[in-house]
Amino acid sequence: MSLVVQKYGGSSVADAESIKRVARRIAEYAHAGHRVVVVVSAMGDTTDDLIDLAGSITDAPPPRELDMLLTAGERISMAVLSMALNELGVDARAYTGSQAGLITDSDHGRAHIMKVTPGRISAALDEGSVAIVAGFQGVSDESKEITTLGRGGSDTTAVALAAALKADVCEIYSDVDGVFTADPRIVPSARRVPLISCEEMLDLAANGAKILMVRSVEYGRRYGVPLHVRSSFSGRLGTIVSDDLEREIPIDPGVVVRTADVARRDAADPTKEVPVDKHLDPGLEAPIISGVTHDRTQGKITVVEVPDVPGKAALLFDVVANSGANIDMIVQNTSTTDDTVAISLTLPEADADAAIHAIEAAHEAIGYTEVRYTDQIGKLSVVGAGMKSSPGVSATLFRSLGEAGINIDMISTSEIRISVVTELSRLDEAVRAVHTAFGLDAQQAEAVVYGGTGR
Repeated sequence: MSLVVQKYGGSSVADAESIKRVARRIAEYAHAGHRVVVVVSAMGDTTDDLIDLAGSITDAPPPRELDMLLTAGERISMAVLSMALNELGVDARAYTGSQAGLITDSDHGRAHIMKVTPGRISAALDEGSVAIVAGFQGVSDESKEITTLGRGGSDTTAVALAAALKADVCEIYSDVDGVFTADPRIVPSARRVPLISCEEMLDLAANGAKILMVRSVEYGRRYGVPLHVRSSFSGRLGTIVSDDLEREIPIDPGVVVRTADVARRDAADPTKEVPVDKHLDPGLEAPIISGVTHDRTQGKITVVEVPDVPGKAALLFDVVANSGANIDMIVQNTSTTDDTVAISLTLPEADADAAIHAIEAAHEAIGYTEVRYTDQIGKLSVVGAGMKSSPGVSATLFRSLGEAGINIDMISTSEIRISVVTELSRLDEAVRAVHTAFGLDAQQAEAVVYGGTGR
């Protein structure tokens, strides 16, 4: 039978009853003959609580000690879930990230996986056991210290193990029924997307969709791991993320389908097929737009009156890069009265202070007159592979925002994405207007948020 890797987010294992529900789902797969590896996040808000605990002790916790503290949350989850499975008569063994063979670099708090040596996991599977692995963590090959992969790192743990074990599928369980055309908390009429390419999912994740972390999608695409995004609170089908339409994957205990045929399965009961002529609304069979995403965690820096001479912009961006900030969007406006330009850039709010201090330290070298900053911005993106060959996408986007009276501050484009920056207070309204303009609203409610966090 198939080898399945399952990952359960914090909302799925938030308390004892949730853990028992998850254990029953895992047991169904084990009893059907599947070989199962499970990756778990910390229970509920445990990671946030541990960060708050550290903050109550010190404003600057040592990165090594903070990683040691934060990994405790996942170790709790793995142990109690293993106990729940054994209580159901399923032999299960719990492993930390280091025991599971997740080898990382030494960058505490945002480590990257260097290699995976899952010997103990393979041995457990060969002996008929379910392996439960603590997500979000590994061990440095160089320093031998415990490391964490950054927020959402359990997704990456699961995909990395799936790749190393050559799993048939990596299931990512959260509290929503798959990937939707917009965040159901903002757009209740959002549609479920049955099948999506890795490229489209990468752009959705990179531009605000919280259902999957970017690194996990990148890892899955690199190693050909199909991802199955679904809710642990229901038995609904969810969304398949894959570029291989001929891949056969298990979508339920004992049910295997070809990737291209996923859309022909009943969303509420994946064991049932839907007649071919009724399986999809014709307008969604080959959608122009896969989704509308939003990001409210960015800030905008504007550097005023930068001399318009070769090398000054390069110096500015070198300074920002050396501060460790990740730049997203850039706009340069040329002055009409002198030989200067204003350069605006967006970046994560968490990177803003370091970037501003670095720019101010290079004031004399750059030669600007003023630095301005605001965090009252929101980014909206429309993503879809169909945009490549569909004229009028930009016009529809800008017209819908204009009719809603929403001003655009910055614009960025790629082959399958258009992003705009607008005022934060109107971001939700903008998402709803654009979603409707592209005909993505469902006739009947499809989106349910079971746990409240989307993870």
